Amino acid sequence: MKASATLSRLLQGLIFFAAGVNGYLVLFGLPGFLPTSPPAIELLGDGWLLALLKTVELIAGLFLLINRYVPLGLTMLVPCVVSILLFHLFADPALLLNAVVVTLLQIHLLWVYRQRFEGILSP
Repeated sequence: MKASATLSRLLQGLIFFAAGVNGYLVLFGLPGFLPTSPPAIELLGDGWLLALLKTVELIAGLFLLINRYVPLGLTMLVPCVVSILLFHLFADPALLLNAVVVTLLQIHLLWVYRQRFEGILSP
């Protein structure tokens, strides 16, 4: 595995693991350690939808960080990354740069691990 793939995997894992932990802090009414998007918090609320999203981010980020079940973690993150990009593109452009970085990391990792997805992409 190339160094760029390892760096992308660790960075993407750290981003989503930290976002998951930060989301749980917000969910429990504590101040988060990362900037949050007020429109996103308004959209997700403080209930089960936020908890579900942050659980997926936490688990997938952990998979990427520990280098286990990486294709599963990437698969779990695809809807999250698409939602993040579209949300910040259309509703909250303040954090659009972060969304673009996460999207580019995701695309890079999907390309690196493309052989792992051949089975599900064949008819």
